[in-house]
Amino acid sequence: MDLGLKDRVYVVTGATRGLGRASAEALLAEGARVLVTGRDEKTVAEAVAELGPGASGLAADNTDPGTPARLVAEARARFGGFDGILISVGGPAPGFAADNTDEQWAAAFDTVFLGAVRLARTAAETLGEGGVIGFVLSASVHEPIPGLTISNGLRPGLAGFAKSLANDLGPRGVRVVGLLPSRIDTDRVRSLDALSGDAEASRAANEATIPLRRYGTPAEFGRTAAFLLSPAASYLTGLMLPVDGGARSGF
Repeated sequence: MDLGLKDRVYVVTGATRGLGRASAEALLAEGARVLVTGRDEKTVAEAVAELGPGASGLAADNTDPGTPARLVAEARARFGGFDGILISVGGPAPGFAADNTDEQWAAAFDTVFLGAVRLARTAAETLGEGGVIGFVLSASVHEPIPGLTISNGLRPGLAGFAKSLANDLGPRGVRVVGLLPSRIDTDRVRSLDALSGDAEASRAANEATIPLRRYGTPAEFGRTAAFLLSPAASYLTGLMLPVDGGARSGF
């Protein structure tokens, strides 16, 4: 199946590792051009070198109000166009409701929520028909995850923003989609498993609740993201797609 990604230009934030990195790899494998971002200049440069032809990079902080316009301008300057963005940020600090501090909430709001909103708004101003805005969110959009109270608080609100944006941009032919990963085998998830004091036991217990009885791989997530961002998914907008091996209980 041809996804129609050849020579299309995307910005992928948080793409030096984890789910953002896997998504950038999948887009590049299909012939897209990708501007990858991350906070650290050295890790961005290393990621670009490993990703190879078709990738370029820019160190950027999503909490900086000037970052969105800078990224769009950079994509156009380096690749001659801008067809979409995948907004991926690191997960907020873990903790239960009584544990998380005001400082942790404020920092997470800036990175997870407000930074993503700014990126999406700026992309929306410049994308034409066929453009797409993607959000990497979390299974916590639908079902709270124990020990991740900040994520449980912020991700559903960002999904609501994404749905509203999809309604606003639909008449212009611009799509908005969300991906809801659960137990994907990344450093972030492994670190969460380790918080229990027995990472292997925690993983085994989690896998037992997943119909496919295993964690997903970053590559599986990346391929899903590449499809949703591609012209092959041209009639999909406003949806929040679980990438969870069937873990979600609801329809």
